[in-house]
Amino acid sequence: MNQFKIRAYIINKITESGVPSYLAENLVIILLFLVSLFIGGILFWVSRKIIIGFFRRITLKTKSSFDDLLIKNRVPRILSYLPVLFLFYGSIPSIFEGFNDLLFKFSKNVLEALFIIVIIGIVRAILKTLTDYLKTVPSFKDKPLDSYLQVFMIFLWFIGGILILSVLTGKDIGTFLTTLGALSAVLLFVFKDTILGLVASVQITVNDTVRIGDWISIPSSNADGDVISISLSTVQVQNFDMTITSIPTYKLISDSFINWRGMSESQGRRIKRSLLIKISSIRFLNSDDILALDKIEILAPFLQKRKNEIESFNQEIKTDKSLLINGRNLTNIGLFRHYTEAYLKEHPMVNTKMTAMCRQLSPTSQGIPLEVYVFSADKDWVNYEHISADIFDHLIASTKYFNLECFELSPQLPVIK
Repeated sequence: MNQFKIRAYIINKITESGVPSYLAENLVIILLFLVSLFIGGILFWVSRKIIIGFFRRITLKTKSSFDDLLIKNRVPRILSYLPVLFLFYGSIPSIFEGFNDLLFKFSKNVLEALFIIVIIGIVRAILKTLTDYLKTVPSFKDKPLDSYLQVFMIFLWFIGGILILSVLTGKDIGTFLTTLGALSAVLLFVFKDTILGLVASVQITVNDTVRIGDWISIPSSNADGDVISISLSTVQVQNFDMTITSIPTYKLISDSFINWRGMSESQGRRIKRSLLIKISSIRFLNSDDILALDKIEILAPFLQKRKNEIESFNQEIKTDKSLLINGRNLTNIGLFRHYTEAYLKEHPMVNTKMTAMCRQLSPTSQGIPLEVYVFSADKDWVNYEHISADIFDHLIASTKYFNLECFELSPQLPVIK
């Protein structure tokens, strides 16, 4: 009522000076509107200084990082909009009341919509702060918190959007829900990727398929590295060449990929590599060969036991040993295989509680593969590669003591014309 008196008093004073009444009313409305904007600007500047200063003083007095994250996510800055909106809501619609009903309703509705937007912004900033803080907690470090935040914000903006439309148009919320039901097919098409990402995020979380920090390999997307971010729409993988690959979240449900978490959490990292032995170097061993190999310390116990078993068997069936092929015999590749297993079981960096063996695979055109299947005790990539290289350095150097040869391609000789 006081604003009406002030407005009428100013209009009367202007009309007394000879200005037409309709023009005086318009001038007064514009003047009051500009004054409200000016006061609102000053209030915003003051409130921002006070609120931000208050939060900064708190951060200096506390050791927690939560208040620092509040400032980082602009919570104080968004809060400083509230005093201005309260001022505008109490002054601007009153300027147009009784003068122009359309401007009165429009300004009131716009300010109410702005209130909703600011409140949603405050909620989002606080939740983002909480998400960032939980990322520093070890038990939440590998959880896809960004996905949870995005899912919640989708529903919050959906509700906020309906409220804003209801406020601006003056229609009931039920009217918009009915309209959205009719447009559901269009919405499903427009937000297809978002809906797929939402479903994928829920499945990934419930099934614990992928965590932040997991090493995953997705050949179809050329991704091979650590997961650094999981959001509603994308999963970011930092490859080992330090590049970053962004993959749609739903691809982790629709496509196949390898998660190496099981290896990381196990007691060892698998070494699975083969030596190719030339078939022409494989032969039976005579007594002189066995005598020479008996000097290999880790092989000697097995060799003595097996040699006694073979001699007893051959004597029992009275085998003619003038030819080595008759009866049972030792071969250089067989002894090398047993030597490899004995060497692996004594290796200090091999986890003997897990599978450790040397097996012979099917012959190929390059020779017979002898595959080492063992687990290193150290899972660190660099150390793992060193352990694997050390094992095969030793085995390759050992083949000559068994008169075995590894396959290698001969260089092509130039043709002499």
